Parts: sequence; C-alpha cells; structure tokens
Amino acid sequence: MTRNRTLAAAALVATLALTTSACGGSSSGGSGASASASAGGFNGAVDKVLNPSDKKGGTLNLWTSTDVDSLDPGRAYYASVWNYERYYARTLLAFDGKPGKDGLKLVPDLASAQPTVSADGKTYTFKMRSGLKFEDGSPITSKDIKYGIERVFAQDVVSGGPTYMINELDQGQNYKGPYTDTDPNKLGLKTVTTPDDTTIVFSLAKADSSFPYLLAMGTSAPVPQKQDTGSKYGDHPVSSGPYKFKTIQPGKSYTLVRNENWDPASDPFRKALPDEVDLTVTTNSDDMDQRLLDGTADLDWSQTGLSQAAQVKVLQDPKLKANSDDPYNGFIRFISIQPKVAPFDNIHCRNAVMYAADTTALQTARGGSSAGSLFGSMLPPNILGSDDYDPFGLTKGKPDLTKAKAELAACGKPDGFKTTIAVRGNKAKEVNSAIALQTAMKAIGVTIDVYQYDGKLYQSVVGAPDVVHSKGYGLIVMGWGADYPNGAGFMQPLMDGRFITQNGNSNYPETNDPQINSLFDQAAAETDPAKAAALYTQINHKVTDSAVWLPIVADKALNYRNPRLTNVYVTDAFGEVDFQALGVSDGK
Repeated sequence: MTRNRTLAAAALVATLALTTSACGGSSSGGSGASASASAGGFNGAVDKVLNPSDKKGGTLNLWTSTDVDSLDPGRAYYASVWNYERYYARTLLAFDGKPGKDGLKLVPDLASAQPTVSADGKTYTFKMRSGLKFEDGSPITSKDIKYGIERVFAQDVVSGGPTYMINELDQGQNYKGPYTDTDPNKLGLKTVTTPDDTTIVFSLAKADSSFPYLLAMGTSAPVPQKQDTGSKYGDHPVSSGPYKFKTIQPGKSYTLVRNENWDPASDPFRKALPDEVDLTVTTNSDDMDQRLLDGTADLDWSQTGLSQAAQVKVLQDPKLKANSDDPYNGFIRFISIQPKVAPFDNIHCRNAVMYAADTTALQTARGGSSAGSLFGSMLPPNILGSDDYDPFGLTKGKPDLTKAKAELAACGKPDGFKTTIAVRGNKAKEVNSAIALQTAMKAIGVTIDVYQYDGKLYQSVVGAPDVVHSKGYGLIVMGWGADYPNGAGFMQPLMDGRFITQNGNSNYPETNDPQINSLFDQAAAETDPAKAAALYTQINHKVTDSAVWLPIVADKALNYRNPRLTNVYVTDAFGEVDFQALGVSDGK
C-alpha cells in the first residue's frame, strides 16, 4: 500500500496509481449530456469519467435495500459507508477522485502535502491545510484527528469498525481510549503527538508501507471532543466535509445538505455538485430496482448489483444495458480447503478438488458471467500484483477429471472420500455454490454433505479453528474484499499465520508458512510500490500452489445508473461508483 521516506513517500503515494491512466475527464461547464446521449454504453463508467460536468444544483437520489451499519466514521465497516463518508468525513489522506486504478492513489486531504517520513520508515509527520472547519465553524486541528483515532481504542464504546490503528499504535501502552484517559486533555495516546494545532506525528514500532492507507479510513477522521457522544456519535456525526446531515432516520432515510463552513479551496478533489443528497432505505429490493429502471432513483447506494429479474431485463434490453456497468468490486468468492481436516491434510486430496471443480457451474451458481469472472488465484484484478496465474486451469471453465482421479490415487483415496462443506444458509449464492461443488465432486467419488449455518454466527463457526476441526468442515464457502487496496490489505488476513485467531479467524486454511510471513514483512518495508507488488505476486503464487483456496469468481456487480447522472465513474478504491463526484444534469 504505501511506503517510505520524505521524497519516497511522495513518490509512493504518487505512484500507487501505477497503471494505465484512465481518461480523467476534464470538467466541462455545460449542463451535461442529454439523457439519450449520456448512456455511455455498457461499462461506460468503468475506467473513465462518464458525462463530465461542473454543473451544480439538484438532488441526488440514492436508494438502498441495505441500511448503513453506522454513520460514525470510527464504527462503519460497510464499503458503501466508507464511500458515503467522503461527503462528510475528511481524513489526512484520501483516495483520489479519479476512475479505475487512478482512484487508488492517495492524495493529501486534510494534510497540506504528503507526509515527511523518517529514513527508517517509522515516523510520519503531517502538516495540515489552512481554512479547515467543522460544520459549526470551529477549526479542525491536529488534536481533533488524534482524538478521532483514540476513540477507536475504546472498543467497549466505539466498536464494529476496523481496528488497524490499535494494532499499529498501541505498542504495549494498553491504551483504552479517551473515555477512561487520565490525561487532562484526554489525548494520552503516546504514539501520536501534536506539537501544534497544524502538525501531527505518528511513531510506528516498525516500518509499514501500508500505514498511509489507514489514514484514509474513517477511523482517522477528526472528531470534535466537545461534541463526541460516544456510542451515539453516529446519530449525528459532525461534518468536516462538503455536506452535513440535515435529517437521520435509521432504517428509513438520510439527508445531506451543503456544509456552509466547508471551504472548497481547502479540498483537492471533491466535486460537491448536488445541493442535496438523499439516501432512501427500502426493504423491497425489487421495488428499488424498478425505480432505478424508471428513473425515479439515481443509483443503488449499496452497489451490490441488480436482482436476478432486473439483471435479465437490463441485459436483454440494449437501451437499458447502455446505462449499466459491471465492474470488478474487489471481492473474490471462494471455497477454502482445510489442510487440518482429513483427508485434506494431504495436498493431493486438495489438488483433486481443484481439478474436479466445475468452475462454470460455480460461476452460474453466483449468477453467471455478469456476477463475476472465472479466476485462477487469490489476488483480485483491482490490486497491484494481480496477474493471470492459473496453475489448476480454473479459468478454462470445465473440470479435468483425469488429473483429479490421478490426484485421488496419489492421495491414497482412489475411490473417493466423504467431507462436509460449511456455508451460510442465508446466502443463497453461497448455498448454490456449495451444491454446485457437491454435484461436481460426485464424478470422482467424493461425497460432500452441505452444512448450512446461521450467517451471523460465521465468526464462531467457520471463524473458530477448533470448531472447524471438531466438526470436520473440510470445505468452507466464503468471500473476501480488501479493507485497503493492496496485497497486504487483501491477502494478509487470509494467508499470514500471525493473523490466525481462535474466533473471527479469516485465515481459514490456517496457513502459517514462515516464508510467506517473511514476504509480507518484506513488502511492508518496501518503499517502491512496484517492488512491493512483485512480492505480493510471489505470495499469491505460493499460496495458490498449496491448493487451499478454490476461487469461484472475481466478483462483479451489475449496477444501473440514471442517465441524468454526471461525473460517473467506478473507482477501484471501493469497487463502486465514487459518490462524491456525482452530479445531476437536469438540476432537479
């Protein structure tokens, strides 16, 4: 994700966008294209800006069938909330407002420039911009940023969000957050210092090139101490961005209006075009899809894709299809093969599953090609270091039964074996995937029992290694997306042995290879993004060769956009349309 010393740090974030530059689309001052001309074609907002415009005014109408998890930047974990936070929660660094891989670049936001980084890569010093204010007009200082970070340490109060900052910054202090802080200013976290109101310094225990990505998360957004309501802060977060909340009705609707104390001169990329941004929550996803297609809703806020019925309608109608995009969203859907559950302690038995899998059937189980592309390894296409590595031929779309049977024989199970696949029962696509694998394995004599469990219990079922071992869950259906878009953000929780936990574990195969762990450390200390990406490629290949992950698809989501929208583009930072850039061409 990020890297190193003064000039290298600037280069680091500057080159994080490495890759083919997409047409950034210079803004034009017109009213935007007409509805008929603005369709842009299928995938018209992927890797480019569709309908660039500077026109302000109107109301953006977002709809969702999935409510926000929290509006508190310290507690939110939904990708769409992180995207939505760009309206009201600024951070020291932020993902650039550009399409595709260019959106992976970290740019100064509250910071006035890239950080000064010490020669050993352990100290980051930021200077802040001038003219920064909260929605009430009070100045945003370095102490507000430190306080916002400290809140996350109070996991008994501010829970649910990412805890990377605790991992990086506690360093044995056992800090429990500002609510029990004995420091008179409630700013007692020792590894973050604020020499003055415009300077903030972070001291790390060891160099970590991913650290700047953490400073682009909501957990690093400033919070005014006097207006912090603890666990209730999400009821009305105080805005540091171009919009503030006018109304908040959980489960129903959220209304953002312009923040008159936001200074556009202090903001490097936010468009702030609509006068108002409305988010409506519905329990009827079919009704929402119909509203999208008839133009009374502009975009699905959750960006998880149209329902199956709506997908069929869109893909069969050229006019509707021209207003839709089907980008990679950064997730890989997979089946984990458990080496600590017999007979998968033998790599040949694992290889047999890899070769016998009918990947076309698995893809169909998730909704077909519009729901994802066949993929051969475990680093998604939107992350630097990803390639087309496919040692088991998964992208061919059909099983290789000859190789599968040879692997069974090498495993000492020529007649097959029995195992259990664990799957969240409330996830229809995952259940369908389990059944598709169950069917395919019959061809080589492998019998799979499908165990469906309550999805909300996944952390204590498939995420508990002792349970997996005792219940004999040889296969686990799951999916994963990166918290931050580099190889560590995606792969480390899945593949680094130091991330194995007894509850809430994501390293399902319990991979604990010293060489892999060391490669992660080398990548963390690497100052050159391209060299770090090469290390992530090595990790991906090595883990793929161990046959503990069967990728189902690199996930896609077919979403429909209202043709009146301007400045539409999908950013790889979220795998979604960048909300903050959107405007409406008709001004309504």
